[in-house]
Amino acid sequence: MENVQAIKQRFELIGNDVKLNRALEKAIQVAPTDISVLVTGESGVGKEAIPKIIHSLSHRKHAKYIAVNCGAIPEGTIDSELFGHEKGAFTGATQTRRGYFEVADGGTIFLDEVGELPLTTQVRLLRVLENGEFLKVGSSQVQKTNVRIVAATNLDMFEAIKRGKFREDLYYRLSTIEINLPPLRDRRDDIHLLFRKFASDFGQKYKMPTIRLENDGIRLLLNYRWPGNIRQLRNIAEQISVLEEKRIVSAATLSTYLPNANATNLPAVVGPGKREGDFSNEREILYKVLFDMKSDLNDLKKLTLELLKNNDSQKVQEENQGLIRKIYGGKQTDVSSDDSHATEVLHLPEPIEQSGSSIPSAAPAQQEDRYSFAEEIEEEETLSLQEKEIELIKKSLERNNGKRKAAAAELGISERTLYRKIKQYDL
Repeated sequence: MENVQAIKQRFELIGNDVKLNRALEKAIQVAPTDISVLVTGESGVGKEAIPKIIHSLSHRKHAKYIAVNCGAIPEGTIDSELFGHEKGAFTGATQTRRGYFEVADGGTIFLDEVGELPLTTQVRLLRVLENGEFLKVGSSQVQKTNVRIVAATNLDMFEAIKRGKFREDLYYRLSTIEINLPPLRDRRDDIHLLFRKFASDFGQKYKMPTIRLENDGIRLLLNYRWPGNIRQLRNIAEQISVLEEKRIVSAATLSTYLPNANATNLPAVVGPGKREGDFSNEREILYKVLFDMKSDLNDLKKLTLELLKNNDSQKVQEENQGLIRKIYGGKQTDVSSDDSHATEVLHLPEPIEQSGSSIPSAAPAQQEDRYSFAEEIEEEETLSLQEKEIELIKKSLERNNGKRKAAAAELGISERTLYRKIKQYDL
């Protein structure tokens, strides 16, 4: 079995980081088996190197190795690409086609960005992992394949499972062994080594002197966050090698190639869950406005009901000062004849005299009408989100002359979701 240093030389891997070495050790240990492997890590950390190492050290090394970028294949054709199809299975299927699982029989398939697979394809993949069986699109004949599957993703798989985007059972079948590659910012001692290697390679490629960094440039290089990881570092080295006439590069020059080079890397303190007012789109903002309006209406109905049922309006005003300020913005004063500055005042109805008054109290029928009116206010239907949704969809369709694609874009939903709601509400 080859050691880590030999693997680094063979696959031209640069770095001495402990986490990187541990990832390579796990790849070497798992390679002779047929265990499925899931490689995780941010975009640009070099995940594609791990399946190549595993395949080259396995008993399948003389068979086919196929790398498939699941995120680059359209949803409608990915089943055909992976499992093949029969002639006439769909429009354009003029002949029978072998899929990757049939072609790579006996070898290794690397499924890059496996988290982007549609749920229907995930079901098919799970069957291959469980018993090596699959069906071509448009066929009822079960076929067998003997492939080693190595998958990779830059997604948080547990979050994807939680949101229903990835099957939990498939995750556990893929991640029998999980190998995580650290981001470049966690490999601080390797950053300058990698930059020098890339600079040397591009110097030879373009037949130019190799660029070097001044001390302040090295410090900037090490302190930068590198969101694009090794891929971004390689691109920066190539840009500077081609564009800069001076072959010794300062921090000032380097910073012009680094997006947000002066931005702070301090983490923001964000509480768990979604903060109030943090909405993903305009629809949620509209829903919040409707909920607030509903709350205000309920408060107003409560105050009106109190006034109608209680003859002591002064008492009602004193007990509901907070509610009155909320509804009317806290504006209240007296208007007096000898004061030149008149301010707004909330006028509540005068109490109805019940004793010692020449004014007769309201007739029983009038009292009954008044309380029935109060009950109507209290029992009035609240705002319906479904009705508002129907109204929004109708207005959007009218504005876009019935074009569902434009209406869906305006509403911030997919065309498929809009079509489903049109059928659901019989619009």
